[in-house]
Amino acid sequence: MNATAVSDYFTGLQARVVAALEGIDGGTFRSDAWTRAEGGGGISRLIEEGALFERAGVNYSRVQGAALPASASASRPQLAGRAYDAMGVSLVLHPRNPYCPTVHMNVRCFAAGDAWWFGGGMDLTPYYGFEEDAQHFHATCKAAVGNNLHPGFKRWCDEYFFLKHRNEPRGVGGIFFDDLHEPDFDTCFSLVRSVGDHFLAAYLPILERRRETPYGERERDFQAYRRGRYVEFNLVYDRGTLFGLQSGGRTEAILMSLPPRVTWRYDWKPEGGSAEETLYKEFLRPRDWA
Repeated sequence: MNATAVSDYFTGLQARVVAALEGIDGGTFRSDAWTRAEGGGGISRLIEEGALFERAGVNYSRVQGAALPASASASRPQLAGRAYDAMGVSLVLHPRNPYCPTVHMNVRCFAAGDAWWFGGGMDLTPYYGFEEDAQHFHATCKAAVGNNLHPGFKRWCDEYFFLKHRNEPRGVGGIFFDDLHEPDFDTCFSLVRSVGDHFLAAYLPILERRRETPYGERERDFQAYRRGRYVEFNLVYDRGTLFGLQSGGRTEAILMSLPPRVTWRYDWKPEGGSAEETLYKEFLRPRDWA
């Protein structure tokens, strides 16, 4: 495993994504470098109250530790407790306009003893659904991983980003994979680079299409309500969040994924025939978008 090459790619990816997002927002991302007493550190890049993004975070981290948490070795529990080296880029973007979807992307690499593996993916969480947006995002995800791998990675994403206690998906999915270590390092690393390199092409055209769509308090209220599902998933199920907290990572960076404005309502149901109901009926269910 060439850890230096992986780290160099991840830091370069963070820089490229931030530059593109600054170009579309017009604002400047704050940059916080941090270190960790147990080993390693990272760079958190964040913008809040921008022209387009209410909050957007793009994190790079590389941390070492004496005992790999169980949350990072779900596929191979025998590796839990080993010394480890973990690195990756993780981003969550929360635009202010409710017609612009929230998006998440992560690419990561772990090493524990003689074992190494990659993971990652990206997924889209709209508040108001548009067929062409979902189709574009999924088609780009398919191009990133190829026809052979896409069905399995899409299904894995649908199953992973699912709120079991609500019996509903978090959004319209995308791709997700973990424990990628076959057939060899170069092939796996190439796939991870392809996922990272396709992110901007998957998401920016959707932002450009929706950023000027007029909205009011009704749409903002629904966005805040649906963001509550995002919070629930990240705090209850997300293995990246759990790994960060269990490994003693920087809490501010780990919880940067949470939206700045969010609400919960008791037993709320969408109005029949509304755009909000359409999201539930047409978009919050697995479909072959690509």
